Amino acid sequence: MTQFLFIRHGTHDLLRTGVLSGRQADVHLNALGRQQAQQIGERLATMPIDAIYCSPLERACETAGPLAAKLGVAVRTAEEFNEIDIGVWTNRTVGDLENVPEWRQWNSFRSGAVAPGGESMVAVQARAVARVCELRTRHSFVTIFTHADIIRAVLAHFLGVHLDLFLRIEIDPASASWIELHEAGVRVRLVNGNIVGREWLPEAGQ
Repeated sequence: MTQFLFIRHGTHDLLRTGVLSGRQADVHLNALGRQQAQQIGERLATMPIDAIYCSPLERACETAGPLAAKLGVAVRTAEEFNEIDIGVWTNRTVGDLENVPEWRQWNSFRSGAVAPGGESMVAVQARAVARVCELRTRHSFVTIFTHADIIRAVLAHFLGVHLDLFLRIEIDPASASWIELHEAGVRVRLVNGNIVGREWLPEAGQ
């Protein structure tokens, strides 16, 4: 059995503006996000984590840093867990795109739509799930710091949820989602857990 704990990066200033940061570089955690990262590090420091993987974007790496320091485990960046490439929509606001037909299609037909100049959700799901399946042969407890749509795509795959419905899965900043991969199947133990609060987390291996 291999356990995977997916952590969405902490809060940054663009989240409250409606700007689609996408793969934009130099998007850093704000003060609240840095506090969340510290709380994540403290909350998970006693868990039997033997590997930390991370999206290459700064906001994810900064969220992973405190936990890596407490555990003495190196952060390994993985392109498979990078944010979805939304192409020409990068740095646009949700309000600006509300009346754009391609944007409406993107949000209602994720299994068939492609972000202009970017990538499809099908491709995102395939790359992320393939890396998860590869990592299960190398580790026993993996923590992955990544982005909301990546976590939704992986959860949708293992829950058997169609990609056109995956926006029903809420993934908040600094939240935790937990799956176990067994030889005979998968168990989803937690979705969108409030890891920086007092919410209960399952016991590892139970």
